[in-house]
Amino acid sequence: MTLHSPLRPSPDLDRLADSAAALGYEIVDIVGFLDLVELHARNQRGLLSTLGQSAGDVIAANGDVRQRVEALGATSEQALREVQSSVGMVRTAGGKTRDVAVWVKALADRTDAVGETLKAVKANNSQIAQIATQVNTLAINAKIEAARAGEAGRGFAVVADAINDLSQKTRTAAKQISENIESLTGWIDDLGQEAETVADDAGQVLDTSAETDTALGRMESTIQSEHEQTLRIASSAERAQSALVQLQPAVQDIDATVRETSDGIETAHARMLKLIDASEHIVQSVASLGGTSVDAPFIAYVQKTAQAISDAFDAAMARGELSDTQLFDRQYQEIRGSAPAQFTTRALGFLDQLLPQFQEPALDFDSKVVFCAAVDVNGYLPTHNRVFSQPQGSDVVWNTAHCRNRRIFDDRVGLKAGRNTEPFLLQVYRRDMGGGEFRVMKDLSAPICAGGRHWGALRLAYSR
Repeated sequence: MTLHSPLRPSPDLDRLADSAAALGYEIVDIVGFLDLVELHARNQRGLLSTLGQSAGDVIAANGDVRQRVEALGATSEQALREVQSSVGMVRTAGGKTRDVAVWVKALADRTDAVGETLKAVKANNSQIAQIATQVNTLAINAKIEAARAGEAGRGFAVVADAINDLSQKTRTAAKQISENIESLTGWIDDLGQEAETVADDAGQVLDTSAETDTALGRMESTIQSEHEQTLRIASSAERAQSALVQLQPAVQDIDATVRETSDGIETAHARMLKLIDASEHIVQSVASLGGTSVDAPFIAYVQKTAQAISDAFDAAMARGELSDTQLFDRQYQEIRGSAPAQFTTRALGFLDQLLPQFQEPALDFDSKVVFCAAVDVNGYLPTHNRVFSQPQGSDVVWNTAHCRNRRIFDDRVGLKAGRNTEPFLLQVYRRDMGGGEFRVMKDLSAPICAGGRHWGALRLAYSR
């Protein structure tokens, strides 16, 4: 096998480099898909866990409901019996009240009749008194005539005296009877008035009794309906309990299956990440051997520019324009209200002034270049290309795509680029453009140093 010098790359190495790059693209695409699947699986695990917990809570709550419904059923049944008893008592009392009211009304009617009778008796007694007066007058006249008749009228005089005495007694008796009738009439009138009052009260009692009977009837019907509803609720709660008891094991089985699948996806994801590392290592090795026909110009450019930035850092520190403490400040201060979060450091002002003169020309180097930006070892990107350094607005999705400066990109690619100390690092990755949009591209980086210390790297991203 003939070995080819890196200065004169072999066509086989070029094809191997192209194949390795293509493999890297495919693997990254698969990993992106696995990322999405893993995210969905993780969400499903969370939802299933919540569902399982909720099912347990619902079973417990439904058990409490059953107990409460059973207690409510017993209470409503007792209330129904008591209301039915009360209805019976009220109806019995109502019947007796009606009887009393009828009797009182009849008494009032009879009192009126007695009053009429007493008026008639009083009239008859007046006639008797008048007759007695007339008889007394006749007796006196008879006695006078008997006296005129002399001895012949003596016997008639005795009869006249007897008649006169009888008329006097009759008149006296009639007077006493009249007085008694007056008293009795007063009593009867009073009794009649009281009877009328009692009759009115009895009528009101009858009306109230009827309303009470109607209200109790409605209450009885309502409680009867509530009792029936309670029994239906109890039956439904029993069926729900049975269904929930059957549901919980099914949810647990699904949860176990999803967890097993999720674990498998995580394992596959981890292995795919290792495969990405392996493919990148192949690309790196092939590039080192000279098989870099496509990437060679980009590698040379990023190494040259990274070195120029390192030299600019050293020069600024030598002039006292930048201190070691400022440049290597890792106390990132979040900018209030930024979304996604942006950060500042003590070197930000200097970097905003220095870096654009090295980063902006890269966009004109090749039409495939997407961005060129320096990051520190933690993935902090202070100064981006101007096109990606727009002021943030209220739309987070738009901010994610257009406001990428002052952000920390601590993903796998960003951290590997920032922490790499090899002459260059070539990676393939999916760039998150925001709003669920991704672009597969190459990420080429070269280390940046200052004062003999590794600061970070210059990242150059370009499409296939």
